Amino acid sequence: MSENLLTHYQVLGIAATATERDIKSAYRKAARLAHPDHGGDPAAFLLVTAAYETLINPQRRAAYDRSYGVGSQRRPGWYQPSSPAGAGASATRAAGPPSATSFAMGHAQRAPKVNASDPAVYVPAFTDLAAGTTPLLPLPRAAQQVHEAPRKRGVFGAQARLAREARTIQLVMAQILPQIPAARLVNGLLSPADNGYVDHVLLSGYRMVLIGSMLLPEGAYRFNGSSLLHGGKVIEPPRMLPAVRTMQQVFPDCNVTGWICVHSPEGNLYQPVIDYAPGAEPDGSTLVNAVNGSRLIREVRHFLAAGPAPNVVDLSVLSRLLGGMY
Repeated sequence: MSENLLTHYQVLGIAATATERDIKSAYRKAARLAHPDHGGDPAAFLLVTAAYETLINPQRRAAYDRSYGVGSQRRPGWYQPSSPAGAGASATRAAGPPSATSFAMGHAQRAPKVNASDPAVYVPAFTDLAAGTTPLLPLPRAAQQVHEAPRKRGVFGAQARLAREARTIQLVMAQILPQIPAARLVNGLLSPADNGYVDHVLLSGYRMVLIGSMLLPEGAYRFNGSSLLHGGKVIEPPRMLPAVRTMQQVFPDCNVTGWICVHSPEGNLYQPVIDYAPGAEPDGSTLVNAVNGSRLIREVRHFLAAGPAPNVVDLSVLSRLLGGMY
């Protein structure tokens, strides 16, 4: 997450799974530290109040979570609410969470060779938390590689959609997650771009893959960057570009791409066969890619592993994604 942004959860120093009681307790502590009458920063107090008023209201909190917890503006001299008060009545001042860029650079200096197959490293580290500090996510949940399953939405075509989403999940679980311990698959998210959905998000380090899926008969297709062409017919895949662009804005530290996995009815990973117009090759440089199951495995695994810190689980990004599940 960018250093000048904090989510409401981070402002109060609580996890995204916090209960109403947790929110009230954290607010009382944070308000005492930030209140101008006690020597605190008026701007910080406004942030604490705004965070509390949003999270304590179930409807406002749900709307905020659906927006992936876009952060509040961070002010100079911002403090960590969980830090003990310093000398006198002033709050202890501390630096905020590291940005993706600064962490990646520092990590690269300490360990020049970082591989996607290395054990997962959590940022911020659970071992670095001060006594009494609530982590952004509980460790058991942060350690899960798969979060949630496809959920039924709508009435028409739900069974077919669930079946192809399940295929995509099985493919990622069997062929990608075992190779990248830090990878986290989150299923069933509301799209931040419109009233639609993002079927799957695969996160590793600071690279994020949005995945949609479709089912087509075996045969030869051509992808021109937006549509699939087959036998003179134009087939429109799921609209992913708005979600990819908006996710890139919501998570500016991440490199976000979209992938459409085209399944065959028989489950053959090499079908359908897809060739590409110039400039539409699925090499991770384009915003939206259409691939069969075999190529999804190869290209997505390479894209994630080639990131600057593929063994990192950024808890701020992951917690925000989990908050966006429908």
